[in-house]
Amino acid sequence: MPTIPSDRPWLSAYERYGIDATIDMPEDDTSMIEVFERNFRRYGQKTAYICMGASITFKQLDRYSRQIASYLQSLGLVKGDKVGVMMPNILQYPIVALGIIRAGMVLVNINPLYTSRELSHQLHDSGAKAIFIVENFAKTYQEAEDKGKVEHVVVCKIGDMLGSIKGRVVNLVARHIKKMIPAYHLPNSVSFKDALNAVSASQYKRPNLNLSDVALLQYTGGTTGVAKGAMLSHGNLVANMLQISVLINSAFEDDVSSDDVILTALPLYHVFSFMVCGMYGMYQGYTGLLIPNPRDLDGLIKEMGKYKPTFIPAVNTLFNGLVNNERFAELDFSNLKASIGGGMSVLPSVAKEWHEITGLPIVEGYGLSETSPVVAFNPMTIAEFTGKIGIPASSTDIVLIDDEENEVDIGARGEICVKGPQVMIGYQNRPDETAQTFTASGYLKTGDIGIMDEKGFIKIVDRKKDMIIVSGFNVYPNEIEEVMTEHPAVNECGAIGVPSDERGEDPKLFVVKKDEVTEEELLDYGKKHLTGYKRPRHIQFVDELPKSNVGKILRKELRKMEGLE
Repeated sequence: MPTIPSDRPWLSAYERYGIDATIDMPEDDTSMIEVFERNFRRYGQKTAYICMGASITFKQLDRYSRQIASYLQSLGLVKGDKVGVMMPNILQYPIVALGIIRAGMVLVNINPLYTSRELSHQLHDSGAKAIFIVENFAKTYQEAEDKGKVEHVVVCKIGDMLGSIKGRVVNLVARHIKKMIPAYHLPNSVSFKDALNAVSASQYKRPNLNLSDVALLQYTGGTTGVAKGAMLSHGNLVANMLQISVLINSAFEDDVSSDDVILTALPLYHVFSFMVCGMYGMYQGYTGLLIPNPRDLDGLIKEMGKYKPTFIPAVNTLFNGLVNNERFAELDFSNLKASIGGGMSVLPSVAKEWHEITGLPIVEGYGLSETSPVVAFNPMTIAEFTGKIGIPASSTDIVLIDDEENEVDIGARGEICVKGPQVMIGYQNRPDETAQTFTASGYLKTGDIGIMDEKGFIKIVDRKKDMIIVSGFNVYPNEIEEVMTEHPAVNECGAIGVPSDERGEDPKLFVVKKDEVTEEELLDYGKKHLTGYKRPRHIQFVDELPKSNVGKILRKELRKMEGLE
């Protein structure tokens, strides 16, 4: 862990808010498995997860995850092998995710809304040898041209863990009434139920792991190019879990209860939800309220009314959707302890409405896939929304640098750079890009431009990179441009992010036409070839694109055309 210089301005804020300056990491020969096993013993009969009215206890989660671990080991997969998981927030997700990690293997989170093209890239790059996929998206896998090294496919049904009667009904409705499952043909696949029951939990062989072993491959747009896999170790995840715990305990130490419910509406394949709702929630023994489809706001609000969540982690998109739904204001918020914003900037107008309705401010934090993810946070006891990302997490050093990697003065703009135990090992298969992502002194360059005040609180004011952030998801313009230029009528194009009240930013495409084509035709093309959050929402036809003297599209000039620079 880094030694934090004694003159860092946020150290006095730790004292003021009762936040521990450091975390105590366990011995190197431990892993996330020790954390899981401790909690299975401690919380046993307590409900671990609820989904669509069904639930599993920590004891059941222990047994089911060992059964999945045993199954994977029985296939001949070994420590360090990659296993993909492509599913929404359903009970199978935590069972499979824990099973993979307990088997000593590496969990590869995959967005279930990926197109076959995007899935091909991730399967090839990750080297995954097995995949668990919900049947709603099995056709996407079938159509993926490059399946990489995948040898084993396990297909889940939404209702598999909902009980025999309810599960059967849910599966029938999904297939025959809502028509949610496109026809697919995967002749060598295995059903989730068969995989779960194939090998006894007693056959599980506990692997020898340490904090340096990779636990999670989390794909991100990063700072350049297509999606890259951030290699997060057991130590990275344990550290971030402890850092979140320090923050929560500073405000609720005498009031933290294993009866608390954490709303898990953000998808668990996203690192913010995976760590804050999943790993940290289990660490504290909270009950995770899994929401498979957070876009169904009426259904979400109904679940919130029934289970009264204590903690609500969300992104601006979800906060905004809730406050603009009349039924949300009718909920009972007496159990609510904290609303945590991350993944993207929360708009002040949304934060104001949220505070008025719930009686509590949104507490914003900041992180990246490369940092497991939490880097900075506001103290949980703030009285008002700050519009800042807060102070560095415990045992984390942050510097703001100029283009020559010199630290800038307090109050000056600089690129936010991070050093701490939660920072990734590096990018999978990309040693050169890993090296470029760190400064000469070992700090991870985030690509975000910030200003630190004299108390150590940081405000993000710009992005050095061209990344577009849509509802908390990183979208890289290069990928949009590459896909959209394959349309026969597109000569060339440039993508930028434009403000969106609903999603923070929307991708906008500036297009130079080769042949006649309409805006609607290009929007439809984007829908077919890009995941929902990546597809262009706006098209503008132009005669030419602004370029540098070497022909590089100047996205800064495109932003100027939009009045964004």
